[in-house]
Amino acid sequence: MLAVFVNCIAVIVGSLIGILFAKKISDNMSEIIQTAAGVITVVLGLQMAFKFQNVIYLALSLFIGGIVGTALDLDGKILGIGNTIGKLLPKNSAANADNNSNTASSNSTNFGYAFLNASCLFCVGAMSILGSFEAGISKNYTIIFTKSILDGFMAITFAASMGIGTMFSFVAIFVYQGLLTLLSTFLQPFVTEQMLAEITGVGGAMIVMIGINLLGLKKIKTANYLPGIIFVVIFVLLDPYFMQFKDLILH
Repeated sequence: MLAVFVNCIAVIVGSLIGILFAKKISDNMSEIIQTAAGVITVVLGLQMAFKFQNVIYLALSLFIGGIVGTALDLDGKILGIGNTIGKLLPKNSAANADNNSNTASSNSTNFGYAFLNASCLFCVGAMSILGSFEAGISKNYTIIFTKSILDGFMAITFAASMGIGTMFSFVAIFVYQGLLTLLSTFLQPFVTEQMLAEITGVGGAMIVMIGINLLGLKKIKTANYLPGIIFVVIFVLLDPYFMQFKDLILH
């Protein structure tokens, strides 16, 4: 679990730096930071999304996952968790931290909104899965330590543009990566190169959605697409059977 703690600390420290930095900048500079954060997030998401191996799995996972997630209102539930955490904080500190972030829109200063987007960003990548398995099985922390550095820098940008809710995404990281690390021995045999590629593709598409939100181009309820990761895993596991079915049809 050492690697998980390091990742959480990196996000906390990065967020604190971002919040302190935001106190010293103007509203105009704040808008520039949020735009830069949006562009960086889109670029990162596209880089990940294009690692897919089967575009049909990517498309079906997003379509079906989005429908299921919307029916379950996952976005609203995760947002509610973030808001609940925000209410547990001293009122003045939470409000002041968000107000000092000087973001371009009221949504960006919302504690739950920051928690939601940061949690999705830091948890949907393949590095979370592969790094947790490496840490749990072989005690190799290289991937998670690398991820921690990347997350720390992204936390600076996110916290400066969205507020203190970014910092509390460490809760999601701790739960998600902690469970993966503990279950790594059981899950590792099922994780193939193809599965990592497809999960990275779907996760990248969701990170693009976060970037679009930050840029203010469209309000996308990103968390509603999270079931897409489950569906792409199912598709990859069933891939050999799909291939057999395809061969039967062709012959």
